[in-house]
Amino acid sequence: MQLPPFRPSAETIDDLLPQTECRQCGFEGCAAYAQAIAEGLAPINRCAPGGARGIRRLAAATGLPELPLDPEYGTEVPFARATIRADECIGCSWCAKACPTDAIAGAPKHLHAVLESRCTGCSLCAPACPMDCIDFVDAGRDWTDDDAKKAKANHEAAWARRVRRAALEDARLAGRRSSSPAETRENAKKAFMADILAMARAGRR
Repeated sequence: MQLPPFRPSAETIDDLLPQTECRQCGFEGCAAYAQAIAEGLAPINRCAPGGARGIRRLAAATGLPELPLDPEYGTEVPFARATIRADECIGCSWCAKACPTDAIAGAPKHLHAVLESRCTGCSLCAPACPMDCIDFVDAGRDWTDDDAKKAKANHEAAWARRVRRAALEDARLAGRRSSSPAETRENAKKAFMADILAMARAGRR
């Protein structure tokens, strides 16, 4: 490994990645992979969703030599979105928990569905599904830079929601003895509705 000759920032490199958050590169998402490239800790040819075009862009930005995609980290395939076979879904919610962009909607013990506009095709939901009822359907087009920008915004919003939920749960447990059951239910309801409204606004972007 070597430091990129042009020494771009991790943020600059991250902007060139597809933001699918698939983790095929071996890192915990696009930002982590970008940081590793910037620090000379990872090569530029591990991003399967970005493919040959992505490697060319990374080579141009970093000054590192262009390399073929490393097959150990996936192969370049057409952009495909997840779809759930409703008649087999048991509503376990594991797929929703695995999704980095909150692209799967559905309450526990109820049928789940994929929000097409938010799905990046990362495939993290598939291994999480105990019923193996998730398929991937060719989107009929390429993944674009505009898709990447929206995916990044969706991922950041999803992460913020999960952090907020964790904080609310911590606060709920801490104040459980001092709050009445009615107050606890009301606060949980307000937090749930706030998340639903945030997802609706994000979906209109």
